Parts: sequence; C-alpha cells; structure tokens
Amino acid sequence: MSAKFRRVKRRKVEVQEGVEDPEGCSTSQLDIEQSLEASIEEDVCKHPGFISGLCYMCGLKVDVEKYDSVALTYVHQVISLHPLHWKLTGILTPIGFAGTGVGNEFNKKNKNKNKKGLCLLPHYPLPYLLLSLTNLTGTVICSLTAKDISRGSLFRLDFMNMLTKLRPFVRTFLEEANNMFEMYIYTMGERSYALQMASLLDPEKVYFRSGVIAKDDSTQKHQKGLDVVLGQESAVLILDDTESVWTKHKENLILMERYHFFASSCRQFGFNCKSLSELKSDETETEGALASVLKVLKQIHSMFFDSEPGADLADRDVRQVLKTVRRSVLNGCTVVFSRVFPTRFQAENHHLWKMAEQLGAICLTEADPSVTHVVSTDTGTEKSRWALQEKKFLVHPQWIEATNYFWQKQPEDKFPVSQPKSQ
Repeated sequence: MSAKFRRVKRRKVEVQEGVEDPEGCSTSQLDIEQSLEASIEEDVCKHPGFISGLCYMCGLKVDVEKYDSVALTYVHQVISLHPLHWKLTGILTPIGFAGTGVGNEFNKKNKNKNKKGLCLLPHYPLPYLLLSLTNLTGTVICSLTAKDISRGSLFRLDFMNMLTKLRPFVRTFLEEANNMFEMYIYTMGERSYALQMASLLDPEKVYFRSGVIAKDDSTQKHQKGLDVVLGQESAVLILDDTESVWTKHKENLILMERYHFFASSCRQFGFNCKSLSELKSDETETEGALASVLKVLKQIHSMFFDSEPGADLADRDVRQVLKTVRRSVLNGCTVVFSRVFPTRFQAENHHLWKMAEQLGAICLTEADPSVTHVVSTDTGTEKSRWALQEKKFLVHPQWIEATNYFWQKQPEDKFPVSQPKSQ
C-alpha cells in the first residue's frame, strides 16, 4: 500500500469517526466529502514541471504531451534555492534547464509568487530585458566583397554564407544594460544563427547568461510571447523593431529602428534610399539609436526603483513606468494633422494619431490657438498655410515617427514639409 493511499485512508477513517460533534449534532455528508476532496487534492501532485519526462516535484515519469506545458529548452544553468523553486542567474523560477517544461497554470501562478513571495527585486536589478538581434546587428548574404569601413565590427559567418555588422555603441550598450537588467536574446531566427550572433556580441558569456530564445522556443507561430520567459510580466522590458510580433505585450515594448546598414535591408523594407554601407557612413556612437535607447532604459530603471520611499517594489509595474516616460516626450505639444490621413478615415484610429497621444501630445482635428504643431505632407493645404502665418511648427509626419524611435522630441527644422506639386 502506497504512503499516499495510507494517508488518504487514514484521513477517511478519522473523518468517519468524527461525524458527530460533541453536542450530538451530525456534520453534513457534503461537508465531509468536501473536506476529504480537499485533503486528497493536497496530496496529489499536479506535475507543475518536468525534467526529461520526470515531474520535478514528485519524481513520477509522466506523458508530457498530456499536459499544458511550455518547453524551456533554452535554459541551462540551475541552482537549487527552494523546494518549489530554482534560482537561475538571479531569477527565481520554478525550474530551468535543457529538456524541461513548465505547466502553464503553475507558471502563471508562480510568476506572481516570484515577485511577491520569494522576490529578489530589492537585491537585483530590474530582472528582464529582451533584445532583438536586428536592433543590435545588420546582416546580408555574402555576394560581394565589401570595403570594411566598420572599424573591426564586420564579421563573416561562413557556415551561413552571411556578413553581419555590429551596430555602433553595441558593446557599451550591453555593458551598461547588464548592470541594470537580466538580458535575453529573443529572435525569430534559427537557434544556430542566434547562438552564433550571441557569441559575437558576448564572447565572454557575460551578458546573456539567462538564455537565447529562438524561433522554435515560441509557442505561437510568427509571434513572440512572454510565456517562455520565467518572469512577472510587470517586470519585463522588450526592445524590438517589430511591433506586430508582440500583439499581447505592446505595453512592455520599446520600439526602436532596425539597423539598415546593408542595401538589401533597405530594399527589403521598402526604403528608397542608399544604405549606410553605400554612403560609406554609419550611426554615431553618442547619438545613434542604441545610445538614445540606453538613456531611456536608465530613466525607466531609476523611476522603477527610486519611487516613493517605503513603497513595496513587488507592487510596482514597469509598464506603468514605461507609459509615464513615453508620455513625457511630447508633453505640452498640441498637434493637428493636414492631408495625412486617407479621406473619410477616422483620424483617432490612425497609427500616427495614436503614436502622438502615446508620446503625450494632444491631438485635434481642427486648428485653434492652442496648436503648436501642424503635421502635413503639403505646404499648400489650408492648415499648413495657417501654421506658417501663425508661426506654428509645420512638420512632416516623419517627425512623429522619429520622435517615437528616439524617445526625444526631434528638431522640427529637420523634418520640413515639401512644396505643393505643380498642376
């Protein structure tokens, strides 16, 4: 007879013996059954996670396919910390190493417990920063011999027949971000490519100890998700150039511009212009995209930890901090659009209108004295002429997009509106 069966049987006997209370009143059979069911439920393992087909809680060999679980094949190092939890490079997780999986229900519950129960936040930096490789590097199929104007940041991946170029400032960015975050690479590319790029970006294996998440690790096709990241969603920041792959986690996303170093990248994404390599130029170290986003990350990290004295870190939400920082970018600006939206299009639903509001601007459909900026594609429209007459800023829609990418209001004179086309 198993120990579990003996425990259940003994409890059943104890319950039967105690059916009548001291005053002679009978306990209802329903209460007895409910108590018994609760006792049994406590003893039966729910198999919250698996290691090589074995439940890591009870050790029983189970058919993993029958359980709703997430495979965590990218996780490697495990250190025992608590009977119900593991510690992975400073992050509390239910389990974690190659060949493992976590039950979805358990994972969701313990993400909250990690933060409020055995939370490491007071002693560790903001736990998670997910990075897309297209923000850190540019790649191209090797078909030409290119002149290296990249000062040692151009590499050839022979096994993939590719050239890759590290984005300026990436070394400094990773070094400083590592002091604030536990960093992951999260890419829609193949694992072989991701690991090769990780070795270029982090040859000493300092920055990406938490893991490299590749296409096959995602649970939804053509989508990225936080269900494969063992962390509370309220403590995760995402740095990516593609918003559409994060449909469920846009509030965690910092959208930044893809690194278009090679001509093929410009063509692929519809940019009718010369690439940086064709111009024999590159982003600057101090004013490029990575330098700009690092300032934002530092601001978010500071606000997250330096909030009201005595406030519980476990109750803070990085998504709210991100929203506050974003709204400060165009705070004080009132915007009206002219010949930007298609005819009969609901202005409030256009992505530029939404983007401006997320950046803190007030958007109007008609010009009035409070307007500070007229966004237009043509100087000949009535609102454009009004802007020039009233000495308001007249800017191209790209002004809003650039401001959104750099998280800083861009100089209006760099985004002029073209003259009307001659009839």
